Formats: sequence, structure tokens, C-alpha cells
Amino acid sequence: MGEQIEFDQAHQTLQEISEALENGRFVHVRRQLQDMEPEDIAHLLEASPRKSRDVLWQLTDPEDYGEILDELSEDVKDALVSKMAPETLAEATEGMDTDDVAYVLRSLPDDVSREVLDQMDTAERLRVETALSYPEDTAGGLMNTDVITIRGDVVVDVVLRYLRMKGELPEATDALYVIDEESLLIGHLPLTSLLTAQPDTPVTEVMDDADEAISVITSASDVASLFERRNWVSAPVIDENLHLVGRITIDDVVDVIREDAEHSMMSMAGLDDDEDTFAPVVKSARKRSVWLGVNVLAALAAASVSNMFEATLEQMAAIAVLMTIVPSMGGVAGNQTVALVIRGLALGHIGDANKRELLMKEAAIGLLNGILWALIIGAIVIVWKGEWMLGGIIAAAMLTNLLVAGVAGVTIPILLKKMNIDPALAGGMALTTCTDVIGLSVFLGLATLFI
Repeated sequence: MGEQIEFDQAHQTLQEISEALENGRFVHVRRQLQDMEPEDIAHLLEASPRKSRDVLWQLTDPEDYGEILDELSEDVKDALVSKMAPETLAEATEGMDTDDVAYVLRSLPDDVSREVLDQMDTAERLRVETALSYPEDTAGGLMNTDVITIRGDVVVDVVLRYLRMKGELPEATDALYVIDEESLLIGHLPLTSLLTAQPDTPVTEVMDDADEAISVITSASDVASLFERRNWVSAPVIDENLHLVGRITIDDVVDVIREDAEHSMMSMAGLDDDEDTFAPVVKSARKRSVWLGVNVLAALAAASVSNMFEATLEQMAAIAVLMTIVPSMGGVAGNQTVALVIRGLALGHIGDANKRELLMKEAAIGLLNGILWALIIGAIVIVWKGEWMLGGIIAAAMLTNLLVAGVAGVTIPILLKKMNIDPALAGGMALTTCTDVIGLSVFLGLATLFI
């Protein structure tokens, strides 16, 4: 109920601001923006057409730029950042986490990125350059270098005095990291342990071992899986020499999980997960036409099968009427399996040790569903058309195609994954092409032989 009220309020605000912009009431819009939270302004920008978005960005307080950029989707963020002067962008990134600054700079041309770095102070520039040295989709690209470290040879009271002197902690801090004189990570001290321990207790007695450290080259998806399984709020990141180089917090992992979910959903339609809802027409059309072209090739492959049996189709109209049923059922059944396998691959549930068992399971499901629906569809055709032979043929084709759909639904995503092709992007289309071609071939082939 609360979420619905919040959604309605956001929609009403968007409507009010849109009307104010159309009427030229820019002062009114500026005042409204000043009263809004950065995440709400980000939502407003994403929900606005491009012309209105540019005006809203100019009316927004530059001091809020950094927090707003933090909340924007990639496509919208890139469009706004590309129009900002290097000095303005450098000021905007002052309040951003290191990993977010690194992402923004990656989207800029090298010369502009260098200009922005030159505008930063030395300490901040070094932190950002460290983050930029790692690939974006790794723990190194996700990590924030803003960490608090302590030595293991001090007592709890010294640590508490140090924190009081420091005055504040980085966001999402739930532990301090214990290092030795060579910056090697030797453990972490949870804040709960720090606050409940006796002041004269050595840190080494209350700290936990450094078994939760993440390698700097770990993929972002693996990092998300680790956080999910172990319920972490934050985790240290170490390099190949076990030196502490940063930490990853739960807010960064939530972004990874959300982006992965959006990627899977949008990829199934052949779209980029970061595509702007109000992107230019030509840009959007160009992106989508590539996928449509691939789909045309798949459709032509299925059509060529029908063309091979043109004589059979001319002789019996009933076959032409029924021929879409078999590939359609195979496509639905296969896509169910594909969705299950893609999810299992994303969660790390499927590997060499269990893929054979999964294949046998889905084949068995395909066989059982094939028998069930072969009997049902066969009986319907016999009653409807009065043709026993036609009913038997469509039943045999249905059984074959549902069995193939189960097997292909497992093997296609796994093969695509091994070929470094995104199963979410190509799995559904490859499966549908397979079931269309096999379903039509079996049905029309049997009809040619027996009818």
C-alpha cells in the first residue's frame, strides 16, 4: 500500500513538473527540485523526454549532481555527463564513491577523462586511478578504496580513541580491517565486537580471521553470489599478494543484482539493459533492427522447411491448418526449460558435475508432457477432422518435439555459455528456431510419408 502511494506521488510530481515546464514556470520547477531527494530527481530525469530532461538538469542545483548521477541508469547518466564541462564534472564527483567516479570516467573520451582527473586533488585522483586499473565487471571495479584499517598489535581502547578522533565512518561500515606492517590483511574486527570488548583487550583476540576476503579479479556476478549466500554487509578486497586494496559494500552488490536482472529481462527482447526509455528514434531503431534481422533469418529457416513440403500442403488443407500447433507447443515448453537453465547458470547451480542429471530430468519431463499432449491433441484432431492417420501423425510429431524441446532447452544455454555468448540474449531465439524446424520437419515429413 505504501509503495503504491509513493508511486502515485511520483507520477503526480512528474505531471506537475511537466506542465510547469510547458508553461515556462522555470522558477517554480527549480523550487520543487530543491525540495526533492537526489534519488527522486534521478527518477524524474529518467521518466522525462530528452528535451525536458536537459532543462531539468540545468535547473538542478549543481551541488546535487554527484548524488543524482549515482542513482541514474547508465544510458541517461552517459548522456548527461557527455554535456558537462570537466571542471563541473570534477566538482560533481567529489561526493561520489570511488567506484562510481570510475564508472563515470570510463564512459568519457580519454582526453576528457584525463581533464577531470587533473581537476581532482592528489589523494582522490590516486584512488580513482586505482579503481580504473581494474575491469569494470570485477571486484576491483566494484570496490571502494575508502576503508579504515587498524593494526593488530594495539588494544581496543586505542582503536576507539582513533575512531573518535576521526569523527566519522565510511557508509555501510560494519567492520574494521586489521593489517600488518606490510598492509597484508590478517583479519577484520566487527563493530559489534569492538563495542562490547574490554578496553584493554588486544585486537588480535577479538578480531575474526580474514577468510571473507575477495580477490580483486573475482567477477561481479560471483561477488553478488557470495554476498547473497553469506549475508555480508561489506567485504574486504585483496590483490594477488594478499594486500588490502579496498572493500565492497552491499549497496554496490544490490546494483549488480539489479543490473543482472534487468540485463536478463531486456536481453530476451534483444534490447540493452541500460537503454534509455526516451532514447532518440534513430538510435533505438538501429539497435532493434539488428535483432529483428537475426530473427528474420530464423523465421526464414522455419519457412524453408514448409517450402520443402509444398506439394503435401497443397494436397491437404487440414495439414496447413494444424501445422502451427506442433512448433508452438515445442517453443513454449523449450522456453520454460531455457528460463530455468539460465537462472541456474546465473546462480551458479549448474556445472559439469550436475548438467547430465539436469539433462536427463528435463528429457523425462519432455517425454511425460509429450505423451500427455500427444494423446490430447491427437484425440482432438481425430474428433475434429475425422482422420485417424492425421491424429496419429500430429501426436507423434508432438511427442518428438516436446522431447527435443526439453533436451535443447538444457543444451543450448550451456553451449552458448561455453562459447561466451549470453544465453539470455540468444537462448530463446535459438531454442525457438530449433523447435520450429524440428516440429515442422517431423509433422510434414510424416504427413508426406503416410498421407
